[in-house]
Amino acid sequence: MTGVRRIVLLTLGWEELPKAISVHGAPAHERLREPTPGVLLQTDGGWVLLDTGFNTALIRDPALYRRFYPSVEYIPVLPGPGEPIEESLHDIGIDIDDIHAVAVSHLHHDHAGGLKLFAGRVPVHAQRIELEYGLSNHPEPEHHAMARVDFDDPRIDWQLADGEAVIAPGITAIPTYGHTPGHQSFMVELDRTVGGGGFVFAFDAADLTENIDQELAIGGFVGVDPEDTIEPIRRLKKLAYEKNYPLIPGHDPHAWPHWTQHFHERFPA
Repeated sequence: MTGVRRIVLLTLGWEELPKAISVHGAPAHERLREPTPGVLLQTDGGWVLLDTGFNTALIRDPALYRRFYPSVEYIPVLPGPGEPIEESLHDIGIDIDDIHAVAVSHLHHDHAGGLKLFAGRVPVHAQRIELEYGLSNHPEPEHHAMARVDFDDPRIDWQLADGEAVIAPGITAIPTYGHTPGHQSFMVELDRTVGGGGFVFAFDAADLTENIDQELAIGGFVGVDPEDTIEPIRRLKKLAYEKNYPLIPGHDPHAWPHWTQHFHERFPA
């Protein structure tokens, strides 16, 4: 068993939104422009992509935009005229056919929208309870920012887990339910040939650094109380501490560019 040999962070767009979506109880007037994350991981079998950004069609078509983004408080922003994943891969010289597996932290439209690019092509890993929630009790999931068109596709080769699961050598899904019923974070362990060590990617279990450092409840959650979202943060902090791995928040507008540059310098192409 070998570990991950290269990490590349992607910014697949941005979200202009109230800070209260990320930090429960934040003042109503405070707004942030948060990056939409993707993580590329090089393994022996090829590249693994964690999260896929927006479905561009739902943003660019005016009628679909009105349906899927009805709130003027939340504004999705695409980084360019094409598909963000394809554009990002082109910029770093990686072919989309080199991606041999995808995993999604959860099914929100800013994380599962690019699955259309991989349907019928590669396995897609998720928590079983997440997909079951997304496909049930319509239209409730849509009211919680899950666009069923993103993931209700018979061509998707789902690989569903019931708790902690190894996605590929060096990549472990860590259940962090609360933000959504089946949200998962990821532990990434590096191969010894690139120095060993590792990282924990919280994704939306902790949007911002202050969610982690101050153990502040996140603002978005399904089926739990706000205080219940602190327990997954503490669990990720404990895991990161025991492993001596940095814990990286999912949408922090300062931390994400910092870590993007860090990995660019540590793992040059």
